[in-house]
Amino acid sequence: MSLQAAIAPVFLLLTSNVFMTFAWYGHLKYKSSPLFLAILASWGIAFIEYCFAVPANRFGSAVYSTAQLKTMQEVITLLVFAGFSVWYLHEPLTLNHAVGFALIAAGAYFIFQGPL
Repeated sequence: MSLQAAIAPVFLLLTSNVFMTFAWYGHLKYKSSPLFLAILASWGIAFIEYCFAVPANRFGSAVYSTAQLKTMQEVITLLVFAGFSVWYLHEPLTLNHAVGFALIAAGAYFIFQGPL
């Protein structure tokens, strides 16, 4: 396994999650805009997200199992969402969030281990 083959899916998933987080939550700063405009904008952003997510999974499947890819995607989603929530939406992260994220990370650890 080459380093590039192992790292490329991570960067593609990171990029796709930035777009998807904006597609799902970016419109919350513009609640006065019509809902149909939020939906159309979100669909446009989601199309770009898919342009990164599909190759991430296609290329990643040569290196990682499907469970590992999904776990990686979920952990990346949480990291991107946490940053987005703090910096874009100005919502604080609490100790409860940190504990919950840590438990999910612990679960991800076991997905990447060999059979017990």
